[in-house]
Amino acid sequence: MQQSTRPAGERCHLPVVSMENVSFQYEQRNVIEELNFQILQRDFVGLIGSNGAGKTTLLRMIVGLLKPDRGEVRLFGTPLGQFHDWERIGYVPQKNAFNPLFPATVREVVLSGLYGRKKLFKRMNRDDYKKCEDAMHALRIEELADRRIGRLSGGQQQRVFLARALVNNPELLILDEPTVGIDSESQENFFHMIRHMHQRHNITFLMVSHDIEMMHAYLGYEPAHTSGKIKFFVKHTHELDNCAETNLAHSLRGIRLAEESLEAVNRGE
Repeated sequence: MQQSTRPAGERCHLPVVSMENVSFQYEQRNVIEELNFQILQRDFVGLIGSNGAGKTTLLRMIVGLLKPDRGEVRLFGTPLGQFHDWERIGYVPQKNAFNPLFPATVREVVLSGLYGRKKLFKRMNRDDYKKCEDAMHALRIEELADRRIGRLSGGQQQRVFLARALVNNPELLILDEPTVGIDSESQENFFHMIRHMHQRHNITFLMVSHDIEMMHAYLGYEPAHTSGKIKFFVKHTHELDNCAETNLAHSLRGIRLAEESLEAVNRGE
């Protein structure tokens, strides 16, 4: 992928997702109506709203799984219908979208994140396996590599799906209820990990979560935008030394170090 020649600070303010007059109906009910919102590079956008507010619907439109009834969605400046660079986007869907009986190992699930929509049957090479090993190591699941995904705990499964989403070194990471069904300690570790990723690496985040306390703790209490029953909370980071960081191995090492540091604090060291 060709790197931008713009100054780092300017790149951090380019639009990643643009939604113009977007509307969507489900069973003749307006779920999303005339939504206008833009997500910029290095934004962390948290969506908060009641069940049925349209949060998951919005995420599914952004990743191309649903088509808006009206309006336009753009990804990195390209209309959704013309966008093909899906490797630039990592997506972790709701846990209930996963079939626990799916007969795949952790390694196979993480590797599947490298296939892409145009490369469903691509042959894996040495670099692909190295990316997979790096992602599993960073998320601390390398010892689970040969275990069936359905036999893991909820927290372990979420780490696998996050590793799968990160293995392609995405510029946009979309997370739909990533902490549902995992214990409080795993939730705390997860939020610590993604805060580190947002603060230190060139990744834009869009996340839905019912953990309102942790969302507010990082994103504040005043929404940047409200559309219907959905509130958009936004935090932007643009430390110039980090804006150009796109190296997967560096980013993933940073995640692991951040987790180890948190564990040391919790042990009182």
